[in-house]
Amino acid sequence: MSKIQTLRFRRPIEKDRNEYAPKPVAARHTGILQDQLRRAARPPWVPSFSVAVRVLLIFRVTAAMYSNLQDCDEVFNYWEPLHYLYKGSGFQTWETSPQYAIRSWAYTLLWLLPSNVLFWVLHETGKRPAFFFVRALLGTLSTICEAKLYDTVRLKINNRVARYMLFMLAANAGMWNASTALLPSSFAMYTTMLALSHGFIPPSNQDSQRTLKAVMFFALGAVLGWPFALALALPFVFEELFVFGVDHVSAKDRFTWQLNRGIRLVLCGAVAALIPIPIVVIDSYFYGKVTAVFWNIVKYNVFSDASRGPGLYGTEPWYYYFLNLSLNFNILLPMALFSLPALAITYKIDRRRLGNAIPSVEQSSPFRLLALRLLPLYIWIGILSVQPHKEERFMYPVFPLVCFNAAVMTFLLRGWIEVAYIKITKSPYRASHSQLFRRSTLAIVLLTALISLTRILALWRYYHTPMTIAYEFEKHEVPRLLNATNLLETPLPPPELFEEYKKKLEENREDEQRIDLSPIKEFGLRICYGKEWHRFPGHYLVPDGIRVDWIKSEFDGMLPAHFHQTHAGIRSRVLGTRHVPTGLNDLNKEEPMHYVDVSNCDYLVDLDFPHDPIESTYEPRYFLDDKTWERVSCLPFLDVRHSSRLTRAFWIPGQMWQSWNRFGEYCLLRNRKSVERKIEIVKSAERP
Repeated sequence: MSKIQTLRFRRPIEKDRNEYAPKPVAARHTGILQDQLRRAARPPWVPSFSVAVRVLLIFRVTAAMYSNLQDCDEVFNYWEPLHYLYKGSGFQTWETSPQYAIRSWAYTLLWLLPSNVLFWVLHETGKRPAFFFVRALLGTLSTICEAKLYDTVRLKINNRVARYMLFMLAANAGMWNASTALLPSSFAMYTTMLALSHGFIPPSNQDSQRTLKAVMFFALGAVLGWPFALALALPFVFEELFVFGVDHVSAKDRFTWQLNRGIRLVLCGAVAALIPIPIVVIDSYFYGKVTAVFWNIVKYNVFSDASRGPGLYGTEPWYYYFLNLSLNFNILLPMALFSLPALAITYKIDRRRLGNAIPSVEQSSPFRLLALRLLPLYIWIGILSVQPHKEERFMYPVFPLVCFNAAVMTFLLRGWIEVAYIKITKSPYRASHSQLFRRSTLAIVLLTALISLTRILALWRYYHTPMTIAYEFEKHEVPRLLNATNLLETPLPPPELFEEYKKKLEENREDEQRIDLSPIKEFGLRICYGKEWHRFPGHYLVPDGIRVDWIKSEFDGMLPAHFHQTHAGIRSRVLGTRHVPTGLNDLNKEEPMHYVDVSNCDYLVDLDFPHDPIESTYEPRYFLDDKTWERVSCLPFLDVRHSSRLTRAFWIPGQMWQSWNRFGEYCLLRNRKSVERKIEIVKSAERP
């Protein structure tokens, strides 16, 4: 006889029957148990898909407006080619030269239409609004993909895991940076989330759509985004071929079942093989020859000879990604990395945590299915950690998986606390009413959000200055010039003069100083970057009519060159993408022809650290030369060498925290003589 039935036959206690009299013991216990059963039956609160979209969209659009450009590769290999298609000017790296062709014009072309939307709809001609509109679109696309993955976790894995993951994704420094980056690795992150939103559904012979959609998204991310992201599909492929999922398969039918699964996977792969065709056609059109960019990327990164390859651009120790992910995900990283061992521990001490976990010959254990979903993060970190060349953007495809693994770990940790609590108190009833478990998981989510907020604020306050200086130049300095004269309408020198200059430089490398630059000096306005070339925010944030050039610094690698100038129109610009530029190589070898003399610069962007100034022949302290350079705008920029590791990584208000940091000055400088001379030339030409 059950406990409830026993209580029903107990004799009620004899007491006065009034409104304040206690209920009979049987009635009280029955009410308690019924309340306990109702609590157990009630699912935990979890946001709907539409609520998840709205929550994520707030964070992503904010990131589009305020996040930094983290990587110069994003600027030079994606924003600059996009600007070239948009406006006909920009910097070109060796990667977009037809000679090497390891950057996809098909990917760049994907964002050309959005960059023109504001002009077509609102007749907004500014480049800055187009820049931020594209970033907002990237953030919106990331929002949809994140919400889709969240919804699958909510429906197919666990409500609590989904809820934890949602808020970890939203308030997270890593996703803040990756979600709005115009990078193939960010695109691979989007497609990976979409693929896993289908791949996280338990496999079944009756659900062929799951397989097809997952394979298509994995293939799209690899071909149009980053080929190496295909490694994230390995657990999915294993699951398709060897894991029953929700299929009931007897031992005698196993071979037929596996054969059907294999045939289905191959057929889906054949359909996905159609994806590269239009991409190859587009890239071949822009490069002027048959080109498979995704293969060129693999060939360069994997099969390069000793004198080439990604190692030319720096190498890092094996633990680089662990340090970098710790900055972006703080406490979530160790939790994510411990999720797989934690699953094994839960299997031993709390086997009912995931429901029916008894292994069956005919059906898969939920523990096995969840383990396969946790595995991609380990595979990705393992593969990339053994590569000598490491960059933060290489981790973007698994940023959402860090949050997913950490959410699973949070859920398992809550189960451990519940098991320990019940063992200590010997009371499941008290456990069902305790706030300890809810507050423990809430503390984890709030703590990681708070630490991420301090990281985001540090990135914005310490390193956002290059974008702010570009804004100061466009919104304050350029209008001042326009009020004085129509200098910006003065055309830049014709392309022939620049080509002539490059030829002379090529022929007279040992005698560069004697080359006559006067034909170039008298035209247009020029802003120059020296040692700050890698923080150049791109032509989208530079007004039309301004030419950007490099001056020599202590950096001895190769800098980008200007795209081949052509007539207006997308068709003529395609001729520029087919043009093989001189002076670009895949050896990271410096080319002096990319430099102009600093005396030819009307404006200069430079960084100075007064606490420990480093001055050299090629990097003098320009802002001290008051006779030549006038300060237009100078803003603080963190001096990493003389700041504490902790305080430079996170921002906390208060003098005590900031006392551990040192700052330099990031300046926009005006060449007094050059700008004044050009203004006078234009004014004299305007006089009747």
